[in-house]
Amino acid sequence: MRSVNHKTSPKVIDGLVQKKNNWSATADYYNTEQTLPVIDRQRPGKGYRHLLKQKDIYDFISILPDWNELSIGLNAIVLAPGSWDAWGYHSRGVIEVCAWEVNIWTEISEEGYKAELHILEKLNVPCEPSENGVLCKFTEDTAKAHQLLATLLHELGHHHDRMTTKTKLHSSRGETYAEEYAKAYSERIWIDYQKIFGVF
Repeated sequence: MRSVNHKTSPKVIDGLVQKKNNWSATADYYNTEQTLPVIDRQRPGKGYRHLLKQKDIYDFISILPDWNELSIGLNAIVLAPGSWDAWGYHSRGVIEVCAWEVNIWTEISEEGYKAELHILEKLNVPCEPSENGVLCKFTEDTAKAHQLLATLLHELGHHHDRMTTKTKLHSSRGETYAEEYAKAYSERIWIDYQKIFGVF
């Protein structure tokens, strides 16, 4: 992670796909309600790779006790291209989990390390000071766990935030709400996660 700041995808503003020229937007999960959430996998981009498979997402949501309620208004979970400044995104109805860097070990800022300390300790990720912050020595398994238990749950927190507002248009409670949601939910499913994905 380059930063703990999570941002909305630049191709989406207030949850709406932006048009180019005067063409109509093609119907897809960004602008069209889906009966069930789509699990999509896009190309990871140069310098990145997908650690997660679509099956991992299905396995993960199978252990979320309130998935039927949580999935309301959710059109897609996307394994998206990597990004230098975020691990995931949320826009109205769509959650994106970004591909991981080819080099599994990753350097984060000291601020980012403090924000991620809870999950790093839970996953037993060795960390040490580095020139530009903190070097986190992930393995493939712990990186996948981070993507599911931290990134995906964080973005689901934004989705839950939006769906529990009166208008269901905006995630009004911000990053703190999403972070606390992810922490609480990861604790809630930790034992089931280990049964499905393994113990660290």
